[in-house]
Amino acid sequence: MSSHAPNHARVIPLRPAPAPKEALWRDVVGDVLRRERTAQERTLKDVAEDARISVPYLSEIERGRKEASSEVLAAAARSLGLGLADVLSLAQRDLARHSRTAPARAPMGEVRLAA
Repeated sequence: MSSHAPNHARVIPLRPAPAPKEALWRDVVGDVLRRERTAQERTLKDVAEDARISVPYLSEIERGRKEASSEVLAAAARSLGLGLADVLSLAQRDLARHSRTAPARAPMGEVRLAA
């Protein structure tokens, strides 16, 4: 190999960055319920008993582990002094805010190089 051979860089494509995790409706609704309950300084037990929901089930709803029916959401909302529409409106606002602040995805086919 001669000392005058051109230097060739080998380009290794990077994997596309993983898409940001999109918020799930059950997570957002659970966050709204928890935020409203804690703002009222109420316990899970208090709200669950008032709504006639088991404490473990309400806890799982708040943590986004369970997808609650509209009847259960309405009962939890009433227990918090809200209507179902109030909870859904707050959740929709949070979901919209989350989607606006999520980093934009890289367009397909874009090349990214690492130094």
